[in-house]
Amino acid sequence: MDAEKNTVMSPTLTDAQWARLAGAGTPQDVEPGDVAFHAGESDYDLILIESGAVDIVRDALRWIGEAVITTMGPRTFAGELGILNGQSAFLTARVTKAGRVIRVSRAQLREVMNEDDDLCDLILHALWARRESLRSGPAAMTLKFVGSTASSEFLALRRFAERLDLVHAAVALPPGELGTLAGHDLTVADLPVAFIQGEPIRRATPGIVAEQLGLSYQAQADEVVDLVVVGGGPAGLAAAIYGASEGLSTVLLDAVAPGGQAASTSRIENFLGFPFGVSGADLIGQATLQALKFGVRVYAPCEATALEPVGRDLDVTLSDGRIIRARSAIITSGAAYRSLDLERWEDFERAGIYYAATPLELRQVAGSPVVVVGGANSAGQAALYLAANGCAVDLVVRGTDLRTRMSSYLADRLGEEPRVRVHTGANVVGLDGTESLESVRIDSVGDVSARGLFCFIGADPATSWLPTLDRDAEGFIRTGTDIAVQSLERWQSLGREPFPFETSTPRVFAAGDVRRGSMKRVAAAVGEGSSAVASVHRALAV
Repeated sequence: MDAEKNTVMSPTLTDAQWARLAGAGTPQDVEPGDVAFHAGESDYDLILIESGAVDIVRDALRWIGEAVITTMGPRTFAGELGILNGQSAFLTARVTKAGRVIRVSRAQLREVMNEDDDLCDLILHALWARRESLRSGPAAMTLKFVGSTASSEFLALRRFAERLDLVHAAVALPPGELGTLAGHDLTVADLPVAFIQGEPIRRATPGIVAEQLGLSYQAQADEVVDLVVVGGGPAGLAAAIYGASEGLSTVLLDAVAPGGQAASTSRIENFLGFPFGVSGADLIGQATLQALKFGVRVYAPCEATALEPVGRDLDVTLSDGRIIRARSAIITSGAAYRSLDLERWEDFERAGIYYAATPLELRQVAGSPVVVVGGANSAGQAALYLAANGCAVDLVVRGTDLRTRMSSYLADRLGEEPRVRVHTGANVVGLDGTESLESVRIDSVGDVSARGLFCFIGADPATSWLPTLDRDAEGFIRTGTDIAVQSLERWQSLGREPFPFETSTPRVFAAGDVRRGSMKRVAAAVGEGSSAVASVHRALAV
């Protein structure tokens, strides 16, 4: 197995593949001690090793010496998956034996991958396998989070890193304690702390970490992209993948990290091609990798706050004031989770209330009793997932019939699961606990022990930043023939009607949960996102 894994990480290139890849780069003679690229370097090259040897090194950190991860020899290449998305170098490549290397820039690498499918797949497999191999070794210490188990900010950092598939380590401390940070000029008020290349960032946020890692949007001079996709759920990822694969320069933005609500789903069982089900995290992880393969520039956390037409183009303004100029846009910003109007809700959002049921949340409640609130598929899937991992689950459904909003197969399985108690016609009316959630009051049965409350009661469309678009009373975006008559009048000057998925503003499209009339299903969102790209091509052609 190890030999097979090493073959994937350091594949043997045919003479023709080597010549094709080497022909795109610039040769350089190197001596022992030369550094091909440094950890943290913002713009580095893929390094082809024609002769000599290069060590891949995790640099010394404040508390630990350097570690040699591996040594690369002739006819191999040094680089990591982040090179495809503009991420800063994770490790250092240092020459240990004189020879010649060939530097292939990101732009040159992208060109080769676009033109040679076999070589593209080989490189992608190698870079992905390398990232996976780094998770259990010393390289993971290069990005390290330390925070309190009761901290929503710490949880946000971990979710950000896991959604973006970043190699990292996380150390959870009991509330109010510093653990191994004691004596390092840090206080509890500094938590969570992110260590990047050994340097601490106090009160770290996903945005700050993304900026340091090179994952924040950086405009190139006078750049106008063909397509900007706002929202990285299934609809957004599908739109970005189809757009980029069909030759559109594409930028994908998400306010948190790719995945949307789908990434929070423990198991999707009715998605085409997965007869045994697939976790939302796995599905989104593979889709994100696919987006990188086709050259999508993925930025997160990156929140769009305004969209305005500028001549025939569009300006998308980000929360930090940066502006992306684009020829078209697809809005797939999804919806924001609803909460219950209960006393102390905000207190326990930091210590016991969750809007997702994934391995990350499971680690917080493993083996403990929990409450799940909601009557749709996401709530049913969460209840089964938690029960399968040792939790006693109270499922609270406001309606009187579980099958009203939930698929029959889920309702049947819930009825057969001994660890799940279903309470229909019921409501959560109270929360209790000291520093973290300890019990939940259900009006039909009273207080039940609960270390976690998982809330799946729907969401509101994330469209408040789009006041000029035609929306329905609930805020969902109207598209195509659904656009109000008064909004259609502006189209007369264009000599056409809106294309499918096009909003009341020309060249601005909407897909997925944010769109009025959408099915609110992963498969439907993927279909809408990809179909919207067909309309983008038509709009750009007129």
